[in-house]
Amino acid sequence: MNEIQALVATYGVSVIGAIAVLVVGWILAGWASRAVSTGLGKVEKVDETLRGFLASLTRYIVLIFTVVAVLNRFGVQTTSIIAVLGAASLAIGLALQGTLSNVAAGVMLLFFRPFKVGDYVEAGGLAGTVKDIGLFVTELSTPDNVQILAPNSQIWGSAVKNYSFHETRRVDLVLGIAYEDDLDKAIGLVEAMARADGRVLDDPAPMVVVGELADSSVNLVIRLWCNSADYWPLKFDMMKALKQRMDTEGISIPYPQRTLHVVGPAAASAVAAE
Repeated sequence: MNEIQALVATYGVSVIGAIAVLVVGWILAGWASRAVSTGLGKVEKVDETLRGFLASLTRYIVLIFTVVAVLNRFGVQTTSIIAVLGAASLAIGLALQGTLSNVAAGVMLLFFRPFKVGDYVEAGGLAGTVKDIGLFVTELSTPDNVQILAPNSQIWGSAVKNYSFHETRRVDLVLGIAYEDDLDKAIGLVEAMARADGRVLDDPAPMVVVGELADSSVNLVIRLWCNSADYWPLKFDMMKALKQRMDTEGISIPYPQRTLHVVGPAAASAVAAE
């Protein structure tokens, strides 16, 4: 009985103090996590995934310091524990350097936000609509509905082409007409079609110019500006409408061809010999 009383007298205060530290640390960890989440929620440029990650990280950091404080109350040499944890962290970091690089790249993607969920991007040799930005991988979905899970380090370490970043995009088309056709008439028809389509923006104005005197045709370069959401529908519809309108107006769209002129019997014999 005396031994029990001695133990209680010796360690009772430490146990009560440790419990108090644990309770306070647990409460502080939850409060700090909520404070970080709420504070970052007011910043528009901070992604939801990054906000949750930083809130959880804050909570675990507070809990780690709480555990160290509890061990210190029992006389445990926390300096040695911290040194061991540091060495273990270094070893784990070296073993998982590829995974950690993905985490670091994921944090950079969430901080700098070169794209967001819903954007159509091309990066790291991959292209698709962004479905999710995680700490390890970025999920893309191709136009034919194929899922792609790309490591964040692959995405962050390459040039990113974001097709959805701007509100407007330019549709580039090439229309080839025959050398014998009326060039001004064709240009006027294309300009009229552009003005008649409500998806084509007035500013910047549509542009139809002669881009090339090719081998088999005179190529007209057509540049139309539209809202990003209308890019593909406008491009497909305009290509179909151009073909139909040119056919109606008697303007031909030639396919690649060569015209061979044979002058006199001698030239014919020479061609036959070749």
